[in-house]
Amino acid sequence: MFFSVLSILITAVHFYLWKRLILDTTLPGSLARRIGTIALVVCVALMIAALSLGTTVSPQVARWFAWPGYLWLAMFFYLLLLLLALELPRLVLRRWLREDDGDGRGGRDAKGGAKSDIAAASAADPVTGTDPAAATDIAPASDAGTDAVPSDRSPRMSRRLLLSRGSAALAGAVSLGLVGYGTTVAMGPPTITRVPITLHRLDPRAGGCRIALISDVHLGPIIGRDFTQRIVDLVNAERVDVVAIAGDLVDGDVADLADAASPLADLRSTHGTFLVTGNHEYYVGYRQWIDFVPNLGIRPLRNERVEIRHRGGVFDLAGINDATGYQWQDPGDVGKALAGRNAERVAVLIAHQPVDFDDAVRHDVDLMLAGHTHGGQLSPFELAVNLQQGAVAGFYQRERTKMYVTRGAGFWGPPVRVGAPPDITIVELRPARTP
Repeated sequence: MFFSVLSILITAVHFYLWKRLILDTTLPGSLARRIGTIALVVCVALMIAALSLGTTVSPQVARWFAWPGYLWLAMFFYLLLLLLALELPRLVLRRWLREDDGDGRGGRDAKGGAKSDIAAASAADPVTGTDPAAATDIAPASDAGTDAVPSDRSPRMSRRLLLSRGSAALAGAVSLGLVGYGTTVAMGPPTITRVPITLHRLDPRAGGCRIALISDVHLGPIIGRDFTQRIVDLVNAERVDVVAIAGDLVDGDVADLADAASPLADLRSTHGTFLVTGNHEYYVGYRQWIDFVPNLGIRPLRNERVEIRHRGGVFDLAGINDATGYQWQDPGDVGKALAGRNAERVAVLIAHQPVDFDDAVRHDVDLMLAGHTHGGQLSPFELAVNLQQGAVAGFYQRERTKMYVTRGAGFWGPPVRVGAPPDITIVELRPARTP
């Protein structure tokens, strides 16, 4: 149902793009208009296929429409934003455009006033009833009120057509540049972001414990084994003490993605690798992945905690199921995860979505580590993310509870990141006092 509604909405919005990019910039019946319309229909079909079928077929099949479909999704996003922004100049120039329409319908006299019906009639050809000047200057606008376009005999381009083509060219060039740049960023290696965080209750002996926070890899039709190996190599080079995978590891079934995930077995750390579910694990069948990842040496934390004993100090590392799990009767539960904890001991919570921050504050968690947002992925989409999640990326604090949100190592949908480069975060726990 969700994808059906989304597909209808996407199709409807594309009519606006069709009008501004094709109808307004081409002549009626022209080959360019026909080719442009067909190309847009194909792009819409590929995008809908990528959104609705990407996780229901094998990655080998899905990548044939995932790459072009998702790239068009990014282009569509920026074209829509830019064309909407360019509506303002159209409003400012509407008087100029109306004067152009007036010229096309008979023009204005030498003093700038509109020609009278009698004057226009007297200038008309006695046989055909047409105005020779209008026929050789600019084609008249249609009675339907559509944009004036020049005929094949017109010696000059109408102002409306000139503005439409200029707007389309500008929006297309900027969108193409952003998507091209964003693709190189998304497909490149994640950056390593090192973040020291002071926790007042941390046992000084556990100070210096380093947690590698990985989130939102999204293994699937575009991201595969090579990308996973790159992540493993980056984390192992940091010589961390704990690896925390904060959900959205996969976009597909174990049968299709086991090989892509297999390099995770080579992750090295002092105390092991832990994983919590993300919303995308639920979309593809979370149970199969919960059962599979122990084969890679990864321990799922399902509303539970473990003690991490580091250099004589100890703290609790807890993990909760993703908030989406309630739809599968498998909801996250911070209270359950921290049941029986020693209140004097630091609690570090791994949760997929920042929206769980409120529960973390209520349960006096010291530090919450999250992902899910991708840092917005396609700026300025971070504005919408912040409204829904209350956080985008980076450090946050409320009362005594701190939170760090990583931008994620991979991407969902378009292999494009603009203003939100991928990252793996290395969190170093620091005590408020020295031993």
